[in-house]
Amino acid sequence: MSQASLTSLFTPASKATQASSSFTQPSSSRSAGHTRKRSEAEDLSAVDVTPLKRPRVTASSRLQSVAPLAERLRPQSLEEFVGQPHLTGPNSLLMSQLERGATGSIIFWGPPGCGKTTLARLLAKRTDAVFKELSATDSGIADVRAVVEEAKNLLALTGRRTVLFLDEVHRFNKAQQDIFLPFIEQGYIQLIGATTENPSFRLTSALLSRCRVFVLERLTDDDIRRIITQAVERVSQTGSANPAGPARPTAGEERVIDDGSSDVASSQPDIEEPLNKPSPPTSQTSQLEPNPGPSSGQDASQSAHLFPAYPHLTPKVLSTIVSLSTGDARTALSLLELVLSASPASEEGKLLAALRRSVSTAYDRSGDARYDMISALHKSVRGSQGSAALYWLARMLSAGEDPLYIARRMVVCASEDIGLADNHALPLAIATYQACQIIGMPECRINLAHLVSYLSEAPKSTRAYEGYNRAEEAAKLDPSIPVPLMVRNAPTKLMKDLGYAREYKYNPEYAHPVTNDYLPIQFRGEEFLRKEGDKRDKIWDEDALRQWEFEENGGRPWSGRPPEPSGTSSNRSQPGEASSQQG
Repeated sequence: MSQASLTSLFTPASKATQASSSFTQPSSSRSAGHTRKRSEAEDLSAVDVTPLKRPRVTASSRLQSVAPLAERLRPQSLEEFVGQPHLTGPNSLLMSQLERGATGSIIFWGPPGCGKTTLARLLAKRTDAVFKELSATDSGIADVRAVVEEAKNLLALTGRRTVLFLDEVHRFNKAQQDIFLPFIEQGYIQLIGATTENPSFRLTSALLSRCRVFVLERLTDDDIRRIITQAVERVSQTGSANPAGPARPTAGEERVIDDGSSDVASSQPDIEEPLNKPSPPTSQTSQLEPNPGPSSGQDASQSAHLFPAYPHLTPKVLSTIVSLSTGDARTALSLLELVLSASPASEEGKLLAALRRSVSTAYDRSGDARYDMISALHKSVRGSQGSAALYWLARMLSAGEDPLYIARRMVVCASEDIGLADNHALPLAIATYQACQIIGMPECRINLAHLVSYLSEAPKSTRAYEGYNRAEEAAKLDPSIPVPLMVRNAPTKLMKDLGYAREYKYNPEYAHPVTNDYLPIQFRGEEFLRKEGDKRDKIWDEDALRQWEFEENGGRPWSGRPPEPSGTSSNRSQPGEASSQQG
């Protein structure tokens, strides 16, 4: 026996061959039947062992699937951007600069959710610039330097500019803000800062001089409604009723074989579907557009469904979202996400209650809103508008404002605006401040309402306030003017010998009025505190008076109007009787 024959005896194949040959069936038909059965069994086993299939999942898609709805539905072009027509309009200054290829360094100032971040990204995308994004809440000078070094290298190699977007730029202190100055001047970066605080107070003058400030307004109700409608359309196009979760695979989706091993990146490029898909055909969009109203054959309940795919998104729910968002697109989309995640069978009343509980009042004690509201309260009291004053008082107290802060402002108002017209105003204001200290909230709101109402209806006089301002202006002209000898203090004999208080007439000793030299000779005869009814330097605006008569006096003439005014031109001095309506 040859060596090859000996080797073949110990191989598995030869053993199997020998075994099968030693038990060969005599009938050829039976052998063919067994062969067919074995082939069918192998086919079935091949189907059973086929690995499970799953959709292609990339790292970016995983991150995007867990992002909030507001982040996933950001506009991808300026044409999709909603709101701020004074900035994105065809004839706006910002768009004119964009057409020239560069916008320069910019500060976007506006309330939360008005589109500052989105607009910055779209501007960088339109100019084909590299977009780098930092937040002043978790970044420092080292992060800025790293971005600038990368921007310098990129500009030298490719000629592409870099736009650095710094969110919450007001969080940087003055020393940190100065880091941008040389880089902006040299053109290495274009800074776009976003802030909700007044740049005049929170940013350095050096940085402001190198940037243009654009103010973004709070979005209107129509803007919010349009954003919500577009969001529902885009969510409906994905075919997933729950926008928060990742889309499940369908029969037509591309699949990859999962052999149970760890996730290994595919060699094929990952193709992600953009959020802004092309508009579907008319037959599909007709189901997504708001229903204009019931037709002759429609039922009234069907007309209440703006979006048939989400029957629980009723007109009342939509209006509530618009109202609760208060011009904040991010809040509106967050509320919309709650609604879309709810069951279509949800009751409207419970859904509305849940939406209202999920929104807290936005009130920052250190922000501009606080000072805007206290200013509105003070001006309402000055204008004798008690209803408006009580409204702003309620707004501030309901938002959690310190009642002592309001009481202190009303103490000032009692002397500044009511003043000599009602000497009881100041004691009442002091008593109210003490009541707020003793009682506290919520009961002291009653004391504040009492004070605000009294001050609003009290007669107004600014004679003391304006008199002091005139005296202060005179005092600053020459602080070294000596006191007249007649009114100086003379407690010693030496001072009397020097002429102090000489010829001074002690007023209570006389049965009639007497005069002394009370003012320095430079201001002798000057009248800082003017007489009651003196209307010098007051403006007579006939148009403003007629507007007041029409809107607040029932169309009746003002009682202080002269019978025959000498003219109706604006900004002309005109004598007249003081009125409690004038402040």
